[in-house]
Amino acid sequence: MMRSDFAAFWPTVRRMLLMLALLGVWPAQAATVRVLQVDGVIGPASADFIVRGLAPAADLEAVVIALDTPGGLDTSMRQIIKAILASPVPVITYVTPEGARAASAGTFILYASHVAAMAPATNVGAASPVAVGGMPGGGRPSPKADDGGDDKSDASDKTQKSADKTGPMTPSLGDDTLARKATNDAIAYIRSLAELRGRNVDFAERAVREAASLSAEAALREGVIEVLAVDVPDLLKQIDGKEVALPAGKRTLATAGAVIDNREPDWRTRMLAVLANPQLALVLMMIGFYGLFVEFTSPGFGVPGVAGGICLLLAMYAFQMLPINWAGVALVALGMILLVAEVLMPSFGVLGVGGIVSIVLGGLFLLDQEAPGFAVPLPFIAGTAVAAAALVFLAGTLFLRSRRRPLSSGAEEMLGLTGQVTVTEGVDSWALVHGESWRVSSRRPLNPGERVRVTGIDGLVLTVEPIESDQGSPS
Repeated sequence: MMRSDFAAFWPTVRRMLLMLALLGVWPAQAATVRVLQVDGVIGPASADFIVRGLAPAADLEAVVIALDTPGGLDTSMRQIIKAILASPVPVITYVTPEGARAASAGTFILYASHVAAMAPATNVGAASPVAVGGMPGGGRPSPKADDGGDDKSDASDKTQKSADKTGPMTPSLGDDTLARKATNDAIAYIRSLAELRGRNVDFAERAVREAASLSAEAALREGVIEVLAVDVPDLLKQIDGKEVALPAGKRTLATAGAVIDNREPDWRTRMLAVLANPQLALVLMMIGFYGLFVEFTSPGFGVPGVAGGICLLLAMYAFQMLPINWAGVALVALGMILLVAEVLMPSFGVLGVGGIVSIVLGGLFLLDQEAPGFAVPLPFIAGTAVAAAALVFLAGTLFLRSRRRPLSSGAEEMLGLTGQVTVTEGVDSWALVHGESWRVSSRRPLNPGERVRVTGIDGLVLTVEPIESDQGSPS
């Protein structure tokens, strides 16, 4: 009886033993860590790349931003930081490879991340905001901003001595209210990030106020970063077991042996990086304007109008991604209109010079702020203005020359041509003019072989007059 009962339950027992064996030897699925490669200026393209990389990351163990940047736009930086602070998974910013840097906007991103790491021979800092054209005051920092001291002359002397030892520093704030507002806003922002992550607050403020910078070893020693790693696998090994604070609560990292999912910028990001260039946007705007001008003045071909419309729309798309001063765009547009008006109106160069000056001023005022990789240098602006003026004047010269040429088509071309009478039937006569047989009429009867000159045209009938002597062969 007992033997039969055991035989009945044996299949169930065998399945249970098999499941226990599988649970004992089957390896658990490894965690996945996504690595976003960000190399270059922080702009709309890199912001879009990072935000899209963080959006579908809920099933990941962590996201690593492999960063190497000289800085970038404030708007793009804040967009990235907002995405990091709201990320459901830990974000590790890793300044890599050796020789890379996290300057300016990169410093803010490093401070905002849950874990900050750097590779050897890298640096971080120099996060002072820079306005278009720099700041007044000779290019040296002002000690008066938020120093809390009473003796301003002593502070000025100390700063001057420090500047003499260390060389030029950030542009002076002086009495420029806008500059002080931008600097104090940046200081408050990076201090809040440092306090949130428990990192060195003093260096964060000095990085903005004095453009201070640290090497990777010094940053680790002073509590700016948590990890110094030679590569991504070493980084994941060192942060394994580290506890980080997320919006949903605290979380312990399990990154040792994680699967690395490398993400390079795709075609969309590369295209945005090309378009988000103020120099290219300026050139596209000019090509678009002049393409439409050529199409409107000489309709029928179509290519200038189509190309001009596409370039103008691309320029507008680039402008809306950048911190553009629309007064600068309006000045550039006014300059192009004045150059065209110079060709069509006898202003003796006044409109042309005004157009060049307007384009140069518009280019200088084009950006609300200056950042690495997004500046519009004066030589480029001047060269663009001169090239636009030369193109317009060349087109105007060709246009005026074409107006002086004799007509080569149409009814007016027939006036003055000579021909020879071929057939005469009563009052009707035909003559060979311009290689074609035309019906002609004259005040007196015509004879075959007689030479005539065209004096008028009425529909398909030419009015001619006889030529008394041979004054040339038929045209």
